[in-house]
Amino acid sequence: MSENENAVANGAEQAGAVGQVAIQKIYVRDSSFEVPNAPMIFQEQGQPNIQLNIGQKVQQLAEAVFEVVLTVTVTCKIADKTAYLAEVQQAGIFSVSGFDQPSTHAVLNTFCPSNLYPFARQAICELTVNGGFPPFLLQPLNFDQMYADQMRRRETAGNA
Repeated sequence: MSENENAVANGAEQAGAVGQVAIQKIYVRDSSFEVPNAPMIFQEQGQPNIQLNIGQKVQQLAEAVFEVVLTVTVTCKIADKTAYLAEVQQAGIFSVSGFDQPSTHAVLNTFCPSNLYPFARQAICELTVNGGFPPFLLQPLNFDQMYADQMRRRETAGNA
């Protein structure tokens, strides 16, 4: 092998050392839909008030294997009465290897929920339609920005 070929081969080996993420499975861990004031709520007039809560939980299942659960809760109220409550726990099992600890943390909190969110979004939409309400379409979220903001707040709180 020439020197150039050796340099390319060494560069390829080093590039292969870059971290890898693989999606093993995506599934609905739990979902619920409640219409506590049915059927009277369908007669209510007024502008709906929507509250959206998003959370996530990460659990290590094995070495370099993690379950990430993204919880999306939507509460809709009309005239101070709950019209519906929809909640989906969208989960995935991810293999995450070749990263240092901070990078693994970032991948689990950005890449993984970004991949789960479209499934949760679809599930929420289907639940609301099947519950007799207009489809509720969650807006896209930037999990990278949310993670950066969270890390900034932690750093600020740690310095205070």
